[in-house]
Amino acid sequence: MPRPRCPRCKRPASHCLCALIPDLASRTGILVLQHPDEVDHALNTANLAVLGLRNAELRVGEVFEDLAGWLAQPGYRTRLLFPGEDACPLSAVVEEDDSRPVRLVVPDGTWRKARKLLHLNPALAALPRVTLTDARPSRYRLRKAPMEGSLSTLEAIVAALNVLEAPADYRALLRPFDALIDGQIAAMGEETFKRNHLS
Repeated sequence: MPRPRCPRCKRPASHCLCALIPDLASRTGILVLQHPDEVDHALNTANLAVLGLRNAELRVGEVFEDLAGWLAQPGYRTRLLFPGEDACPLSAVVEEDDSRPVRLVVPDGTWRKARKLLHLNPALAALPRVTLTDARPSRYRLRKAPMEGSLSTLEAIVAALNVLEAPADYRALLRPFDALIDGQIAAMGEETFKRNHLS
């Protein structure tokens, strides 16, 4: 019989993270497009990010039929947070002569699955891309990063908001993330963690 789960944070009820999730406002709108394989993943950081932000929403799928409508909502400058040769530093968006807030579209999945989301959704791939520079190293100690500077979805959102919303600080979003990682390490045992993740 499956363990009861918190309907909000999706964690086992005995390990609910809701008490650590903040309630933060932002001018920046966040739209997370999550690959279906991430929904039931034990380390679903995108869900934690969206729960902690008032101006954020999460959509799950591979092909987003309503994407053009979501992107056409007025009042925002929409950017895709994803690296690429044509991506400009996120800090450059702050310097643009445009007072409208930014809507940041964030694909959520492994790098391979995130690229697939772009491939399957041409409107997504056509968005102007922005990328993070000088981000802190990832605190995600349970996944080996495929490339230098890789961050979890939640960490990328925090870093982006700290650029776009400065001097506001969004690191409170990392509290449930840190607790989630610590809980996973405790569950597997220190020796297993050291053997599999520190080598």
